[in-house]
Amino acid sequence: MLQSILANRRSIYAFIFLACVSLMMAAYYFQYVLGLEPCPLCMAQRLVMIAIGLTALIGLIHGSFGWANKIYSFFLFLFAVGGMAIAGRQLWLQSLPEDQVPACGPDFEFMVNNFPILKTVETLWRGSGSCAEVTWQFLGLSMAGWTFIWFGFFALLAIYQIVKRFQPISTSA
Repeated sequence: MLQSILANRRSIYAFIFLACVSLMMAAYYFQYVLGLEPCPLCMAQRLVMIAIGLTALIGLIHGSFGWANKIYSFFLFLFAVGGMAIAGRQLWLQSLPEDQVPACGPDFEFMVNNFPILKTVETLWRGSGSCAEVTWQFLGLSMAGWTFIWFGFFALLAIYQIVKRFQPISTSA
């Protein structure tokens, strides 16, 4: 299956887009069905996931030939590395002893509506006590751990897109 996904650029973009849609659906399921409220760093990871998904969708629709593919893949890589940084920060907060966890701060919506953008980004990056809570785990990893892995996988696919020379798609039968 992986070999068929890696066969051409469009299938890679389609896979990334569908993975992002699936991951966002899971995030909304956890929030609205299971009642797990996202912390500020979780919201930032969602924004990055949406940016990756939209970039992959544009690459899929455009066809991504030549330099356009390099540009889309470069942005996919940047977004994925940014997502890894945010998820890594949350993993670090989750690993802290309880007495070293920062105090809980304002929620994401309050920050966006009331803080200047730089103050919002700074507050998001610092995280809060709610970002250190592990409310869900699968195979011993928290949601931040799983998103870190997904962002890493997307970064690898972006690098693959940049360095791989694909054969042109034949239009004749």
